[in-house]
Amino acid sequence: MQKNNNLTLPSPQETEQSVQIFKAFGDQTRYRILFLLFEDKLSVNEIAELIGISQSAVSHQLKILRQTNLVIGKREGQNVIYELADRHIINIFKQVKEHIAED
Repeated sequence: MQKNNNLTLPSPQETEQSVQIFKAFGDQTRYRILFLLFEDKLSVNEIAELIGISQSAVSHQLKILRQTNLVIGKREGQNVIYELADRHIINIFKQVKEHIAED
């Protein structure tokens, strides 16, 4: 069997960014927040009520999700409304749902 010597690894920066994204998806609370935001744009209060955890816990998780560029927040009056950052994140959720449905 011949080895392929043309393989290249991602850069350390790309590896770190990718790992951080997978870590964000790997936490159940963050995953649930992302799933809700896949369905609709929501405030911290709405997310906290739907998941059943404190607003401060939601805010903490949203901070991590913002740092990994998975979600963005837009101020609307006194509230910040959160949504998935871009189409790529939406596509990830669609693919995960399709993969789960295959079983």
